[in-house]
Amino acid sequence: MRLLKDKIVKSLLTSSAILAASVIFGILAILLFYGVQAFEEINPLGFLTGRVWNPDAYGEPKYGIVPLAVGSLLTTLIALAIATPTGIASALFISEKLKGKPKMIVKTLVEVLAGIPSVVIGFFGLTIISLIIAKVFRVYSGLNLLNGGILLGMMSLPTIISVSEDAIRAVPSSYREAALALGAHSWQAATRVTLPAAKQGIVAALMLGFGRAIGETMAVLMVAGNAPIIPRSPFDPVRTITTTIAIELGEVPFRTPHFYALFALGLLLFIIALATNLLAESMLKREKGRFQI
Repeated sequence: MRLLKDKIVKSLLTSSAILAASVIFGILAILLFYGVQAFEEINPLGFLTGRVWNPDAYGEPKYGIVPLAVGSLLTTLIALAIATPTGIASALFISEKLKGKPKMIVKTLVEVLAGIPSVVIGFFGLTIISLIIAKVFRVYSGLNLLNGGILLGMMSLPTIISVSEDAIRAVPSSYREAALALGAHSWQAATRVTLPAAKQGIVAALMLGFGRAIGETMAVLMVAGNAPIIPRSPFDPVRTITTTIAIELGEVPFRTPHFYALFALGLLLFIIALATNLLAESMLKREKGRFQI
C-alpha cells in the first residue's frame, strides 16, 4: 500500500512538473511564432536601436524600443536602489535578532506584502506618493519615473527579504560562534562575517528582485506617466515594455506589423526574465551547496 501511494504521489508530481514546463514552452513558442514575424516588415536593427516608439505615426510608423527599454531599466534600477539596502538590512535583522513569535509575525507581514495585488499598490502610488512627490519636489505631476521606481521597490522588497534571509540562515552557526569567540560584537559578527559569507545568495535575491520589478505592469502603468520618451530626470514620465504591451495589445489590429512588434517586445521581456531567474536559481543552488557537510 505504501509503495502504491509513493507511485501515485510521484506520478502526480511528475505530471505537475511536465505541465508547468509545457506551459512555459508553449508561451515561448507563441512569442517566437508571432514575434519573429515582426522582422519581416520591421528592420531588426531599427527595432533594437530606434529612439522613437510611435506605431500610429502617419506615413511611416516608428518601432524603436530604446525609450521603452530605458524606461524599464531606469525604473528597475531606482527600485533596486531603494529595495537593496532596505531588504538586506531587514533580512539580517530577521535572521540574526528576531526569535520565536516576533520573528514569525514579521515574516508573515513580509509574505502579506508580497500578496498585495499590484493594482492596490498602484492606487497607493497614484493617490499618496504622487502627491508627496509633486509637493516635495515642486513638480507639476507626481506621475513619473521616480514614482514608478518607488512602487517597484516596494513590490520587490518581499522577494529580496525572503531569499536574503534564507541565504543568511544557511550560513553555519560556527561562523558566528568563531567571530564571537574572537571578541566581535553580535552585529560585527553579523555584518562582517555572516553577511559576506551569504553574499552569493544575496546577489541571487537581488537578481530575483530585478526580475520581479522589470516584469511588473499594472502599478507602473498607473503611476509612471506612460510617455514613450527617454527621460532626462527622475521627474519625467516614462513608459516601460510591459505597460506598452498592456496598453496597445487590446486595440491593435490583428496580424499587422504593430501586432507582431508587441509580441517581439514580449519575447524580449520573456528572455530577460527567464535568463535572470535561471541565473539566480543557479547561484542559490551553489550557495546552499557551499555549506552542506
